[in-house]
Amino acid sequence: MTMAKIICTLCPKGCHLTVDEQSLDITGNECKRGINFGVNELQNPVRIITSTVKINGAAHRRLPVKTAAAIPKHLIHDAMRLLDNIELTAPVKIGQVVVEDICGTGVSFVASRSM
Repeated sequence: MTMAKIICTLCPKGCHLTVDEQSLDITGNECKRGINFGVNELQNPVRIITSTVKINGAAHRRLPVKTAAAIPKHLIHDAMRLLDNIELTAPVKIGQVVVEDICGTGVSFVASRSM
């Protein structure tokens, strides 16, 4: 029986979950959300990515961006590489799409600030 130790990040409690990798039985959760988190973290972990890109003609040289939704964790490095050569020109509005369809996920990088 293989057990995975995971810290739930869905609320400030940070429950220490123990997940049986075969049966997906979970212990250590203080609410039902921990059960779903533990199963998803084992089967299909996803993350929101935050970063910055170059911007010209703005008060700052970098524009903060984020994914509009979570993407599979194994695609994080590929997604970050997509931002390496992005260079925008102001004005840019919050929510404006910076990169569409990250790695075929259907999720976009969007500006998280107007500049």
